[in-house]
Amino acid sequence: MSGTRGGIGRIVAMGVALALALLLLAAREATAGNYRVAQCGWGVDIDADWADSTGSAKFRQDAWCGADDGAHVKSFTKGGGTVSGGRFARWRWVAPAGASIARLSGTWWHTLHDGIEQRIGAGNWNGGFDPMLSESWTETAQRSFDYQLSIPQPAIEDRLLCARAESKWCSLDSDSWSAVRGLTFDIYDGYTPVPGDAGADLAAGGWRRGAQRVNYWDTDVGGGVRFSETLLDGARVGLTEYPCAKAMIDGEWRATRMQPCPTGAADEVTVQTTSFSDGPHALTRCATDFAGNSACLFPIGVLIDNHPPASPRNLTLAGGENWRHVDNFDFVWRNPDQGPASPIGGAYWRITGPSGYDSGLNLASGHDISALADRTLPRPGVYALHLWLRDEASNADSGSAIDIPMRLDDVPPGLAFEPVPDTTGPELPPTISAEVSDEHSGPASGEIEYRPLNAEHWIELPTKLQPEGEAGKAILAASMPDGLGPGTYVFRADAADGAGNTASTTRRADGTEMALRKTPPPVGPSRPAVGSGESPRSAPEAKTRLFAKLRWRHRHGSSVTVPFGAGVVLSGRLLNADGAGLAGRRLRVVSRPSRGALSGVHVETVQSGAHGGFKLALPVGSSRRITVVYRGDPGLAGARRPALALRVQGAATLSATPHSLRTGESVRLWGRVRARGAPLPRRGKLIAIQYYENEARLWRPVLVTRSDHSGRFHARYRFRYITGTARIRLRAVALAEERWPYAPGASRPVTVEVRGSVG
Repeated sequence: MSGTRGGIGRIVAMGVALALALLLLAAREATAGNYRVAQCGWGVDIDADWADSTGSAKFRQDAWCGADDGAHVKSFTKGGGTVSGGRFARWRWVAPAGASIARLSGTWWHTLHDGIEQRIGAGNWNGGFDPMLSESWTETAQRSFDYQLSIPQPAIEDRLLCARAESKWCSLDSDSWSAVRGLTFDIYDGYTPVPGDAGADLAAGGWRRGAQRVNYWDTDVGGGVRFSETLLDGARVGLTEYPCAKAMIDGEWRATRMQPCPTGAADEVTVQTTSFSDGPHALTRCATDFAGNSACLFPIGVLIDNHPPASPRNLTLAGGENWRHVDNFDFVWRNPDQGPASPIGGAYWRITGPSGYDSGLNLASGHDISALADRTLPRPGVYALHLWLRDEASNADSGSAIDIPMRLDDVPPGLAFEPVPDTTGPELPPTISAEVSDEHSGPASGEIEYRPLNAEHWIELPTKLQPEGEAGKAILAASMPDGLGPGTYVFRADAADGAGNTASTTRRADGTEMALRKTPPPVGPSRPAVGSGESPRSAPEAKTRLFAKLRWRHRHGSSVTVPFGAGVVLSGRLLNADGAGLAGRRLRVVSRPSRGALSGVHVETVQSGAHGGFKLALPVGSSRRITVVYRGDPGLAGARRPALALRVQGAATLSATPHSLRTGESVRLWGRVRARGAPLPRRGKLIAIQYYENEARLWRPVLVTRSDHSGRFHARYRFRYITGTARIRLRAVALAEERWPYAPGASRPVTVEVRGSVG
């Protein structure tokens, strides 16, 4: 990428240099100019001042220039008295600073008596007066004049004066006056305007797009600033004409004031950069005064980009797109070639997933960014990352987004042995099976092992993983070996899902230990030897039938799950072959606790009632298997009820603080596991903290922890990705595990309120 950036830099530099060179060649030369000023004619007023040099009001003035008919600029003597020689009244027109008057034309007429004259001349650079026109007699007919000054002067005056020596005087008994009208001044303006530096958005540096502002301030001496232009690559993109005092006379614009335009002017133009290609350009500004003098700023390089980047190339998820059990996702991609346009400056991304999950719009910034690391998901499932690029001019198009799947499964598969009809007998079942369930990545592999009860090493059985009809479920089926001798055998199942999560169990779905007991084959009655003379044995005993079930509240059957500390009743009937109850018979009730319980095998007896029925209240305790046996009586064969499964749930408590918190804060959780009649595992009891998902109506795992040796546990959880306000129910579950004689049991839920920003 460094080579690419270097190439782009060279292209930008070459483009700016070329644009500047073209602009400099095309810039207008700064040459001196002239403009004309019209006064008191053509409906134009005057821009002059009047003065009386006598200091004693010997003269007066009158001017009316509202229309051509009767327009005039006059000076009068006041009737009576005298005025000293050299004293005068005058109208004076002054060129603006930096300019001078090169020519004057107009019309004059007058009435003059006793040494009074009308003189029109230049106020020179030394402060003196140089007459150009002079009359001493009365001429009321209007006459035109046109006078070219050999050297332009700063002012023009029209004087009515006593043209005698200072020691003499002129009589004012007869009124004298002078008049002019229809004056045209040619002003020489030798200075060019000064355009101010461009400012605001477009010239502020960096990449620009869309409408951009350009501010400026122009100054000028002489006629003032008439208009300014903003140029991009030599093309006019902005023109501002300032308010100037002017009138269209004889097909040309003439000023109506000696300085017609402002000497300082500021404005702002908006440049639509969308009309220009992406890449480097040159910006300049030129100002022109009323005399036509122009000057331009040295061009400024600007960078324009109005087009969003193309899609990212080769978006890849590190580690592949398969299921994973670690909640960490890293992405890399290759940026498209931007050519002369702006480099990539960021990447927009959002993650969407099940149940309407949306992470919201996010921006990862960075020059030429091409990776996005450490993204996480709120819970297991299949999600999608949507990624599109933004350049350094802030152009971006969500329509160019590329999608890539994200698959997270950090929940171990569910695993439990399937029930076996007879767990004790002279023959073992030909197959052992366990159900594997995983709602996300699905079951992937597994095996089943066995060992004799007192052995240490597990022996692997030939095992197959067979999919079930329901998605996310499969059966591990293992074939039992031939020739196993009498004894008790325990079994263990191991399974893995598609994300690599593993689970192991030695228990059935009801929480009882998966163990089978093979008894020795029954010994048949001895038969008399042939020819021995012994008579054969008497006829066989009458058959009996034994029924039994467990009951707790509304739950009853051969397998019952009850809460921690609940009392259960065993009931049933003993019948003969005809279905009649057998009364007064003694039955033996054997309770075998699940593996890990402190208590041993417990044996009780119960006697059948008048109709063969019996009932026995079982003591409170852990999970166990209960067998009912009738040994038989003379003439009656014995009967045995296959083991009944009493599954007792574990118990736990849960507390939380605080009950109200914000997204990003942590809740502290603590509680205790109750362990009546069972020692806690050496590593502590396994506890799962779960939350209730309202949409799915399921409890989902949040975290897993272990208790200490006294059963107490502590944990913290930080809430993320929650917007708005959510009330979240949490509970603690004492999980099933080897040598723990209880089924999974949950605490009472606690509720915390989490408040986040509105998404």
